[in-house]
Amino acid sequence: MSGEMRTRVEALVADIPRGRVMTYGDVAACAGFPGAARRVGALAHEGTTGLPWHRVVASGGRLAAAHDLDPEWQSTALGAEGVRVKDGKIQDFPTVQWYPDVM
Repeated sequence: MSGEMRTRVEALVADIPRGRVMTYGDVAACAGFPGAARRVGALAHEGTTGLPWHRVVASGGRLAAAHDLDPEWQSTALGAEGVRVKDGKIQDFPTVQWYPDVM
């Protein structure tokens, strides 16, 4: 994975506002790597700590399936920011989905 991709993706994730989310595919496309959602997912699972990776979700607002973490970690973190989650999916997903102003 290129250092340029990591840099762009991590900068974008750092900018996702509290209480908002982006999908892996959205992050990939907005960072200039359309079609690289799985690579963004890999970055999320191995990525730099301290970034709000909990704000990156699967398509349609489904929560990530992190095999090595508590299955409730993402739901709990998003709930603390006011994002409603039910049965592993973000409620009213279009209202909390975020895109940067400049792509």
